[in-house]
Amino acid sequence: MPNLRCLALAVTLILTGCASPIASVPTTTANIPTVTPILPNTTPHIPTATPIMPTATASIPVGITGLHVAGNQILNGSNQPVRLHGVNRSGTEYQCIHGSGFFDGPNDAASVQAIAAWHTNVVRVPLNEDCWLSINGAPAAYSGSVYQQAIATYVNLLNRNGLIAILDLHWNAPGSGQATMQQQMPDADHAPDFWSSVANTFKGNTAVIFDLYNEPHDVTWQCWRDGGMCAELADHSKYNAAGMQALVTAVRATGAPNILMLGGLEYANDLTAWLSNKPQDPQANLVVSWHVYNFNACSGTYCYDTQLAPVAQKVPVVAGEMGENDCGHGFLDIAMDWLDAHNVGYLGWAWDVQDCGKFPALITDYRDTPTNFGVGLRDHLATLTK
Repeated sequence: MPNLRCLALAVTLILTGCASPIASVPTTTANIPTVTPILPNTTPHIPTATPIMPTATASIPVGITGLHVAGNQILNGSNQPVRLHGVNRSGTEYQCIHGSGFFDGPNDAASVQAIAAWHTNVVRVPLNEDCWLSINGAPAAYSGSVYQQAIATYVNLLNRNGLIAILDLHWNAPGSGQATMQQQMPDADHAPDFWSSVANTFKGNTAVIFDLYNEPHDVTWQCWRDGGMCAELADHSKYNAAGMQALVTAVRATGAPNILMLGGLEYANDLTAWLSNKPQDPQANLVVSWHVYNFNACSGTYCYDTQLAPVAQKVPVVAGEMGENDCGHGFLDIAMDWLDAHNVGYLGWAWDVQDCGKFPALITDYRDTPTNFGVGLRDHLATLTK
């Protein structure tokens, strides 16, 4: 999700998103990136290396297989519309790199069934580039084949419970730097290899969607599409960014037909030039990923009408992250009503036991007890099933 950009709280946290008060007209305040909080568990277990076992597609409910894009909709293999409603399950982007395991909290069948009980059909799983590729000093116990197996096993579990899996490149770093946060852009050094490997692992499972990069920010649209020496690290040194076209090409070179999600600029909140910079995809299976928090620049219905609606008329849009930093759900309620009316799917950030405002968190425990913020998402999704 976005880096804790909650400057109003005057707290420096390593999270994944925040921005400005609710407004019906977009604010001009600069967004501060979201980074998942580094709050690793302290009880790691040491796994044994096992062969990667991709999802057995025969066990996946048919309603979530064969996902593809048609016009501005996502359809399943029976050409029935599928609108994504779900949650983000943070932890797999930061636990591994700190040597604290794979997941922050349980990843068993009961925990997945608790997510499904909220009438969800999708879970977004953030990934760590170094842990997947086993590079740059990622702890051997939690990287490479064992990390890949942990993710594949979790995807299998999600799918068996009727949940689509979105795999997202969340934390990365160029060169020999360690992936301990998100950057402005995916790096050309490792991101194409990351997506080639992920795509090869899951290309036989169309109930898996690839979200190519969490939250691009502080770059131009040309850099977003084409990459190059156009992104900076925290110390302002330049690095070679992988553009969205290069990542689309890397995935398609494996033969993977999976839907690809592409977030816009300003922490995936700005879609103003997404359509004019849309990469070429031989599968025509691209979806817009849009993130919205009550502190973002585009966080009110006026902006939704002027910026989001024109894109949603042409391409499927999914709010891959959505939340508010006040432990309430007033902002969420307004956003979900608008998104429902415009056939846009959405996922709450996040299904983790963290601070409901600063993180923000949907739950107070993994049995599915909601925070006040989580009540808004849970109760709203329940109304959609009636």
